[in-house]
Amino acid sequence: MNEIKEAFWLSHQIVQMEIHAPDIADKRKAGQFVVLMTDERGERIPLTIVDSDVKKGTITIIFQVVGKTTTCLADMKKGDCLFSVLGPLGKPTEIENFGNVVCVGGGVGIGVIYPIARALKDAGNEVTSIIGARTKDILILESEMRAASNRLLVATDDGSYGFHGFVSQVLQSLIDEGERIDRVFAIGPVPMMRVICTVTRPFDIKTIVSLNPIMVDATGMCGACRVAVGGETKLACVDGPEFDGHQVDFDLLTDRLRMYYFQEKEAVESYRCRCNGK
Repeated sequence: MNEIKEAFWLSHQIVQMEIHAPDIADKRKAGQFVVLMTDERGERIPLTIVDSDVKKGTITIIFQVVGKTTTCLADMKKGDCLFSVLGPLGKPTEIENFGNVVCVGGGVGIGVIYPIARALKDAGNEVTSIIGARTKDILILESEMRAASNRLLVATDDGSYGFHGFVSQVLQSLIDEGERIDRVFAIGPVPMMRVICTVTRPFDIKTIVSLNPIMVDATGMCGACRVAVGGETKLACVDGPEFDGHQVDFDLLTDRLRMYYFQEKEAVESYRCRCNGK
């Protein structure tokens, strides 16, 4: 059993949780994830390891409440125990001194890009981070991202904070101004990552994205997390989760992510009805 040491809401629908998992804390690297189960009959869900504390033997995850399992997970409190936490899984982010890198995070993806930005800065890169959200109220980890970057730029869709617009527009402005960019890392909603890749492709700026398709066993056996990259089938759990964004088939990825939309919606409603005693 893995005890929850801390749990709190970062913003509407986004929760940060610290979990006792000493073996994972000791071995994890930027870009890797865990698969957890809330109970014995629960769904297995992948969540990126945002941070770890080797001395305390804990890992930190950040997740958005979107389905039944994340709703159930958000209902758990400090002192509760998860049925299982498996990891670290996936290939770590390729970290080296590329030069000038831009890390783009959107929504809950800011939590995923954070350890990558920090590792890149520690490796000697000049890190410019661009983070964004629909509105200021749901922007997360601003101070952490500022510390992990040499420069932080913020955008909100509604203009309530920072640049009025999308993170892709901020990146386009940097390119238009002639800034040298050696590599881009972009993590967030699929439409956001797709647009970022559209921005960087004409300039041949290598762009790495992190994919989170439907995943079951996370060991490469079931094939549920397959994605098309460069015309080949890849498995996000063992070949990724990070891929060259210019090679990703975003149409196929989007279609696969929507496969169980209605079933998931029904599952959430059923869970909430049980919790409310209806």
